[in-house]
Amino acid sequence: MSLQRIVVERLFDTPQSDADMKLVADRERPCLAAYQATWKRSLLSADRKRMVCEYEAADAETMRRIEREAGAQFERIWVGEVIEGPVSA
Repeated sequence: MSLQRIVVERLFDTPQSDADMKLVADRERPCLAAYQATWKRSLLSADRKRMVCEYEAADAETMRRIEREAGAQFERIWVGEVIEGPVSA
């Protein structure tokens, strides 16, 4: 199975504490394992009210299922491509 890079965008009404994020991660972990998906990294805004998370999963719909089953809040989920280093024209 070829895995894709999946981006999950999250918006929160209130700043998220470390405990808030751990709670979601704990609920998400068994779902990720069940669907053979992997969390790669997350970027949290300075005000802690926005987050972008990167995963490897079969496709965006699989990631939506994972997030719904885990009860995790999200705004958008989409397939992305990692670009690192200098970009040549």
